[in-house]
Amino acid sequence: MEVTDLLNAHVDRFNSAVLSGGFDEMVAHFSEDAVMSFEGAGVGPFRGRDEIAAAYRGRPPDDQLVLLEVLENGPDVIEVSYAWAIAPDHRAGTMTVQRRGNEIVRLIVRFE
Repeated sequence: MEVTDLLNAHVDRFNSAVLSGGFDEMVAHFSEDAVMSFEGAGVGPFRGRDEIAAAYRGRPPDDQLVLLEVLENGPDVIEVSYAWAIAPDHRAGTMTVQRRGNEIVRLIVRFE
């Protein structure tokens, strides 16, 4: 699986989770030692799959993601700009995903 495919699958699972309210399927694709951080949001970082799952249960997002542009693409890291579905033409920030195999080991979400 290419890092682009991993990112797209993550966003699909994220968007499905926003609609269903259940984030377990999405979180299962993070490694046990994953780190998820948010820049510009005043929360996190969250370390490990259990903390990441608790973060989504405690403060679930209420809008789906729309990917806008790939900014950097390497074999194990991809950075993209994104928007929220409520305003799909307005860039909301960037997201960087680092993988190990088919799992996410680091997710950095930057808000603008």
